[in-house]
Amino acid sequence: MATADAGKPAEITWGREKLVISSLLGELPPAPSPEAHARMLQAAVGHGLVSVSEQSWEAVARACVRPDVVALQLEQAQGAGLLLEEHVDGATLRSVHSRMWMTELFPGIQPRTGQEALDVPDPQVFGVAKDGKPQAVIRYRYRDLAHFQQHVWQTISVTLHLNSYEESILSRRVTRALIAHPVLIEFEDGSECLHVIATRDGITRLASAWKVLAGPSATPTDAADLAVEVLFGESGTSLGTSRSDRMNRSRAAYRERLRQEHHRESQGGGLSLRMAQIAQTYLMPVHLTIGVEAHTSGALAPEDVFDDAVRSILASVHVEFKPWDDSAQNLEVVTRALKLFAQSRRSALGDQEQLRDIYSLAIGRTNEAATPRVYGDERIPGTPLWRATCLLHTLTRPEFHEQLKARAKEIKNERRMSTKGYAGLLGPVIDLPWRAAKSSAMKPARNAWSNGGVLCEDVLADGWVPVPTADFLSLVEPALAGDVNARCTLAVAGGVALIADKLLTRNVGSAVAVTPAPGKVPFRADVSTVIGGLARKDNELGLWILAHAAQRFRHDLLPRNASSARQMGLRDAATGDDAYVHVAVDLEAPDRILREDEREVALTTWDVVFASDPERARRMTAWAEPPQKSRPSDSSGTDDEAADSTTDSTTVFVPTEMSTGQLIVEERKRLHDWLSYAKRSLETLEELGSRVSFPPLLGSPEEWLDLQQSAFDVLEFVQRNRSGGPEDEEEEQD
Repeated sequence: MATADAGKPAEITWGREKLVISSLLGELPPAPSPEAHARMLQAAVGHGLVSVSEQSWEAVARACVRPDVVALQLEQAQGAGLLLEEHVDGATLRSVHSRMWMTELFPGIQPRTGQEALDVPDPQVFGVAKDGKPQAVIRYRYRDLAHFQQHVWQTISVTLHLNSYEESILSRRVTRALIAHPVLIEFEDGSECLHVIATRDGITRLASAWKVLAGPSATPTDAADLAVEVLFGESGTSLGTSRSDRMNRSRAAYRERLRQEHHRESQGGGLSLRMAQIAQTYLMPVHLTIGVEAHTSGALAPEDVFDDAVRSILASVHVEFKPWDDSAQNLEVVTRALKLFAQSRRSALGDQEQLRDIYSLAIGRTNEAATPRVYGDERIPGTPLWRATCLLHTLTRPEFHEQLKARAKEIKNERRMSTKGYAGLLGPVIDLPWRAAKSSAMKPARNAWSNGGVLCEDVLADGWVPVPTADFLSLVEPALAGDVNARCTLAVAGGVALIADKLLTRNVGSAVAVTPAPGKVPFRADVSTVIGGLARKDNELGLWILAHAAQRFRHDLLPRNASSARQMGLRDAATGDDAYVHVAVDLEAPDRILREDEREVALTTWDVVFASDPERARRMTAWAEPPQKSRPSDSSGTDDEAADSTTDSTTVFVPTEMSTGQLIVEERKRLHDWLSYAKRSLETLEELGSRVSFPPLLGSPEEWLDLQQSAFDVLEFVQRNRSGGPEDEEEEQD
């Protein structure tokens, strides 16, 4: 079975996506010889380590691409030998590994949909025992053949509605083996029994393969239609032939037609879509369970042992094992993707040797001191923050960005990856040098990366390069003068510092407040949007915040802005004092640092978000006392005003002598004002939308869903607290 040239991956169009075919069968195997079929039966029937009837072995032989290879595993199975053994509570399962025709694999009962209310009921399930010993066979009892067909159709259709791996399968076939075993199909109406191979784990992979074979425009129901047509088709009506024989011949004939079609397509000299569809789904890797041995301590009846053991295996795969957390998965995905990229191609950013060095720097094989050497510029400081800055610049260049996203999607079996998703992959790479020292801030920092991190529009754009410097403050002046290199360097370095030190994280609705308070923000915005706002060329306040954050950043501990040490009265372990602190900015001060009573004022998350868009912040907090000296964008006030604003900044601006009833009335008025403002915003959006067709008025699908949920929350609250009126009185009478 030859494969396509792995050094020249081909590209095909699948719907709206372009996919790279990395592994393709160049020639499809023919049906096995009768001799190979007979050899497997001779090795299998009566074997001491297996427990499958002769009729079920016939089904196994029909399903195997190379029955002689299965025979070899059985012939060499001395004391289990080449058989795969798995020990679970109550039993030992034995399996062979084989490639099987997709058209001989029936979907078993789908656990993913077991809690759903579906039209077609599952069959009754029974175990099989012989001479008091369990058999590696399950009996499915259907009402009639139509019930069996409808159940298969429903399983494939519903599975594809839940999930599909079609693009992954088309790119590189099914790579992880399915778990399957023989099943005896019985019918309550007395129809002829059928012996088939049922898939117990990998039903989504099997259904996705049918979707690939059905075509890019096929719906889940179209794929299910094709599967039922092929699996249940019958060839010949001769008297004396059984339904099972007719169905077997029909599936074999269909496979041969596919093989011939694939051969004709391959004569064209290139890779056609149909050729790829057939080659990638023609056969599948399978772990076929063919033996079961009950443990003496088992409490189950012999006929229940096998099904319980198989369920245990499935549970260990999908339920019992503790899955990796998102960050561990992201790190695995991005490092694998980077390694694949580094080893498979050259880049305009450097040759393969440099790419390998970048990979080593990213995974921690070489430390931050190697950054100047890796990037060939001795002016670059060999610090953790500059490691992060250079890696982020590299990994966000359009060439890297798109290729790594494509690799990551392949690894994760995902169709799409947003900028937020890509940023989430980068977080665990960037924070490697300070992961232990700043462990208490790791979760909010990872949340910030999953919310876009520093990947604002300017950082993702092509054409800028980091400006090597040991003094980030020196970059503010050129940034204000329009130097995009200086601006983006501040955005990346300062943004990384703010995220790592818990001064900027994913903010949610509960974090919004009308006045400054710990952990609060004036408005809700993505982290990448906040950093993009800080780094605007006309935002002097934001650029100074970024510069000071980058300049003061330390990788070996948290600042007192974020650390609980300040609350506990502890001192800085490294310096003996509380010197490490990110500072608020005063644009009128010579060093741009805000001070009160000659003490530096600590920067807060409120300050950061406020500075990213002061106009929006003022609009959102219109009913509160406007921040004065303590919020640097309004630093023109007097010292007396500054003192007053400092006092007010910790208190919500409402008269404290009001009763609770009066407070409710005031808050309700504020709610009416906000809803009126929202209505005006919608009207404005609608008017603006009449002028252009892009961008979407309510943003990306994720933004739309978030807005929809917020609207639902408001509506649900209003409905739940509806005042009594005529309608309520009628409902009470009813």
